[in-house]
Amino acid sequence: MVKAINLAEKFGLFSEQWSPKIVARFNSNEIRLCKLEGEYHWHHHSDTDELFLVVEGVLEIDFEHGTERLGPGEMVVVPAGTEHRPRAVDGEAKVFVMDAEGTPNSGDPETATLAVDI
Repeated sequence: MVKAINLAEKFGLFSEQWSPKIVARFNSNEIRLCKLEGEYHWHHHSDTDELFLVVEGVLEIDFEHGTERLGPGEMVVVPAGTEHRPRAVDGEAKVFVMDAEGTPNSGDPETATLAVDI
């Protein structure tokens, strides 16, 4: 059954930061919502691209060549194998992330926060 997903409602279901929540699946990809504040560590995803779309707040993503600063409605696709570090230093950011199914958010299954369905 097809049903609309209300992102504001879904963001209201959790408060944990840096802990992805799966709200849908799309062609072997997971649509994840995350609340982010502060810095994450440098990492990469060897075999898959990663999409970040800012819903609310500001997200900075550091790359070797510099930093991309994203506001609401802006997105970036991080190519597979690209070192990056997401940061939300201006307060909490609400972010829509698309990853290949089962992709560890840290790039390493040993240190990843498991994405869970909500």
